[in-house]
Amino acid sequence: QVQLVESGGGLVQAGGSLRLSCAASGRTFSRYIIGWFRQAPGKEREFVAAISTSAGNTFYTDSVKGRFTISRDNAKNTVHLQMNRLKPEDTAVYYCAAYDSNYYSAIYSQAHKYEFWGQGTQATVSS
Repeated sequence: QVQLVESGGGLVQAGGSLRLSCAASGRTFSRYIIGWFRQAPGKEREFVAAISTSAGNTFYTDSVKGRFTISRDNAKNTVHLQMNRLKPEDTAVYYCAAYDSNYYSAIYSQAHKYEFWGQGTQATVSS
């Protein structure tokens, strides 16, 4: 199992940046595929980005390509989401999530593939 704790959210003006972090417990962190999701008020949770176990592969939803970068440090059991050129529509609670690559080796964007979830961190972008 793995436990996930997000941090780094806050209030920023449009065009600004935030760096979200996801800290994981457990000795087998490097085995987990990690994803970031977000949920805005009144909307369904949506996929943002995901990264493979070795960080060799990343996957982004179209609306954040070129603005967001996902990375991981397996030695520190952390995953980061660097968010640049933020827009008001990026305002949401951001969640990191994980699933064991022993079960699914590919990267998925579907939330139901992810077994473990953090509590979320709020990111607010003002216009």
